[in-house]
Amino acid sequence: MANKRVCLAYSGGLDTSVILAYLIEQKFDVVAFLADVGQDEGWDAVKAKALKIGAERMIIQDLQEELVEELVWPAVQCNAVYEDAYLLGTSLARPVIARAMMKVAKQYNCEFLSHGSKCDLSWRGKLSIQRRRRSSRGAYPSSANDSRSGRQALLDYAEQKGVPVTSTKAKPYSMDANIIHCSYEAGTLEQTELEPPADMWTKTVDPLKAPDEPTRFTVHFEKGIPIKLEVGGKTITGSLEIFKAANEIGRVNGVGRVDIVESRFIGLKSRGCYDTPGLTILRTAHRDLEGLVMDSKVRGIRDQMVTFNWTACLYNGMYFSPEREFLHNSIVFSQRHVEGKVNMVAYKGSAFVIGRSSETSNLYSETESSMDTLEGFSPMDTSGFIAIQAIRLEKYGARKIKDGEPLAPI
Repeated sequence: MANKRVCLAYSGGLDTSVILAYLIEQKFDVVAFLADVGQDEGWDAVKAKALKIGAERMIIQDLQEELVEELVWPAVQCNAVYEDAYLLGTSLARPVIARAMMKVAKQYNCEFLSHGSKCDLSWRGKLSIQRRRRSSRGAYPSSANDSRSGRQALLDYAEQKGVPVTSTKAKPYSMDANIIHCSYEAGTLEQTELEPPADMWTKTVDPLKAPDEPTRFTVHFEKGIPIKLEVGGKTITGSLEIFKAANEIGRVNGVGRVDIVESRFIGLKSRGCYDTPGLTILRTAHRDLEGLVMDSKVRGIRDQMVTFNWTACLYNGMYFSPEREFLHNSIVFSQRHVEGKVNMVAYKGSAFVIGRSSETSNLYSETESSMDTLEGFSPMDTSGFIAIQAIRLEKYGARKIKDGEPLAPI
């Protein structure tokens, strides 16, 4: 009787290496799948490791450009951010990975899908693929399946079975890297009062050790999407190249480090450390340009409704959902006239705007906004407006005086 075939989302790390070894032990034929989403990996070594453990084949696909154009750019367009700090570096990659994995599973006639049940692919990715195909639970050996044991049990199992892993009991960080960011969890980071180790960060230099000379650059946008980046006398175009250039500016200057305690989908709190250089820079530039060219009422509705809910869809694994599609169309509509350029400076952990302009927007008028002239606008025009707006406030104040209440808390 032929072995059952399973497609395993394989990263080469501790979690999935243990799962691979266990699946082989349970007589599965394993097609290992790894998405190149910009992580710094020795692909030959990862492939050799998977085959050594026992995978039937190792499939590696480059999805970087797809990730930037289909997920990162919409995140920039709506200024996506989770709980005011996290820029969704891991969440943005999951739909692209899950979709590609489904195609591989179909190509090689896999009956089951498997993934690390401790990692967020177990819910973000699984929700992404659930609409297309029934998936399996993450398979763990019994010695590592005790929820009280966690990574220590995985390390024990790997040692027993001779599975090569990079994690150690002395430094058991969970690191998840892609072109957008690197995330760090577990180990001593679970003690929220402790400072992250200085040597932990991989995508940014220490801001205190960043160059003393600032980096000046300009980002050009069309329909809310970066289309050109100018830095150091060079002009960069192309989605992937622009994002890599922004990453490098941020890396050198220590931009994009975040250390937070966030609310997970299931309600638990978890500490996460992230360094997200390029997306931090491009989001800052885009948000500033919108101040110049975007209608204030549209921007307000977008911020309150679209940005919050689009972010939640991505964080909670609901990318392949009708609500996310609806929100995406709203994003595209809101960005029709977001065109212009933003001048910025990156310096010792910060990226800030020093100027912006647009040749197409007519919302800003230097003449109408000037404090040095009354041309185009008369202060007398406000008298009726102020009187009308004051009616409600006067009635509110009169009611408080009648009831003996103070007009404002003391």
